[in-house]
This record gives sequence, C-alpha cells and structure tokens, in this order.
Amino acid sequence: MYVTTTFLLAALAGLLTGAGLIIAIGPQNVYVIRQGISGSYVLPVIAVCVVSDIVLISAGTVGLGAVVASHPEVVSIAKVIGGVYLMLLGVFAARRAWRPTPTSTTNDDPGRTRGLWVALGTALALTWLNPHTYLDTVLTLGSIANSHADAKWAFTVGACIASIVWFLALGFGAKKMAPMFSSVRAWRVLDSIIAVVMVGLGGGLIAMS
Repeated sequence: MYVTTTFLLAALAGLLTGAGLIIAIGPQNVYVIRQGISGSYVLPVIAVCVVSDIVLISAGTVGLGAVVASHPEVVSIAKVIGGVYLMLLGVFAARRAWRPTPTSTTNDDPGRTRGLWVALGTALALTWLNPHTYLDTVLTLGSIANSHADAKWAFTVGACIASIVWFLALGFGAKKMAPMFSSVRAWRVLDSIIAVVMVGLGGGLIAMS
C-alpha cells in the first residue's frame, strides 16, 4: 500500500510539474495553435511534439541532464542558434501579417500547401532547436524525477501524460476556433501575435547566451 501511494504521488507530482513547464507559452505551443486553427496536419504535428517530449523527459530521467549541465558552452551555442531561428520565424509571421496570401487564410495554410514533411520538420525544429526544451525537460524534469529515487519513472510517466493531454487539448481546441479565422483580418492579428512572441523569445535566448 505504501509503495503504491508513493508511486501515485510521484506520478501526480510529475503530472503537475510537467504541466507547469509545458503549458508556458513557447514556439511549440504557438505552432500547434496555428496548425490547429488552419486544420493542417494537426495530429501528426501533435505526435511530433508529444514523442519529442517523451524522449527528452526520459533522457533526463536516465541522467542525460547531468551531461548537458557539465557543458554550459554547448547550451550557450544552442541558445544563439535557437534564438536566430525563432527570430526568423517571427519575421516570416510578420511578413504574412503584412501581406497575407490566400493560402495563409484558409485551411490550405502552411502545412497542407507545402506538404506533411514541411509541417513535421517545422515541429521538429521548434522542439529540438529550442534550448528551453532541454532546460525544461532534460535538466529540470530529469533532476526532479531523480529526486524521487525508486519512483522516478512514475514521476516521468506523469510528466509524459501532461504533455500528451496538453498538446491534444491545444491542437484540437484550437481547431474549434477555425470559424473565427475565416477572415484575412483575423489571420493578420494571429500572425502579428506570433511574430511578437517568436521575436521576443528569440531575442531573449540570444540575450541569455
């Protein structure tokens, strides 16, 4: 009974901690929202985000976080690369907001027009080129998981469940907002917000490198 309670509490702690870190606004979330609204390859994009989180959280649990922490120069380089990439995405979003095209305001938007592989590639890049992903999953969640000793994998499962629930809710919740984005103006507002978020996050990463 004691062992069961310990594992359940660890899983709950993982669920809540994972939710707290994953729900914070980031490029991953912004992209999932946009794909959800446009209806472009929503489930595959969600799958990429979830599988990536599971791999990274598990890597932190097995101790990869300690390896990353011992090489701060790698983290600094990753911040610069990730920051530049996010700022470029912000520029592209600003361009869409300034000069919207028919494909940026319909369900044929980015993912469907340029193909499934581009949509998946963007999701992968937004996940694996973002240093905050490693800080939140590999380092933070990995360190906390290992503090639970024998229940560390219960904590890990809880954190992974948080990722699954969040991205499914985000993607398909955003999809229900699609009717609100039937006009060019609505898409311009969304892309303007995306541009500000991406440039802000990218600039912040570079400043912290």
